[in-house]
Amino acid sequence: MAFPAFLDTCTVFGGTLNDLFLTIAETHTYRPLWSTGVLDELERNLLKRGLAQSAVDRRINAMRGGFPDAEIRGYEDLIPQMTCDTDDRHVLAAAIRGDAAVLVTFNLRHFPAESLERYDIAAIHPDEFLLDQLDLHQATTCQAVRNLVSAYENPPLTTSALLAQLERAGVPKFAKTVGRLL
Repeated sequence: MAFPAFLDTCTVFGGTLNDLFLTIAETHTYRPLWSTGVLDELERNLLKRGLAQSAVDRRINAMRGGFPDAEIRGYEDLIPQMTCDTDDRHVLAAAIRGDAAVLVTFNLRHFPAESLERYDIAAIHPDEFLLDQLDLHQATTCQAVRNLVSAYENPPLTTSALLAQLERAGVPKFAKTVGRLL
């Protein structure tokens, strides 16, 4: 079975980064996990950003449809036991219920080590997670990036433009490293 990685809302919020994470997941190098709470939070934040409800529904339905076993439910009873940041307790509870090995988040400070260690889960920055994917599955990850570039048709996207978007999205080390390999 593929390596289980729980994706926090902030990791899948940006469209390009979300597309990258899911395109790599389609190669089965890792198993993406999220929760009902993460998808609800994603919907709220995308609507606040000004996206149309129909576009938000399409995105979330595509995530659910593409990865039907990714959504963790039944974690709510664990929330009160969590000692991480109050607003992110639902995230950690779902990651634990989903038996995730890592929790991928930009908000590392919300998940201090003492909140995670008893559950044998690590919080990891998206840049580091993607670099790990590249290190462990170089050919597959590079091909996923190429596939992502090819998928953007309207408007088309060049590899250099995608890498620039990824850098702005918060994964500059991955963008630079994979750019050298492509």
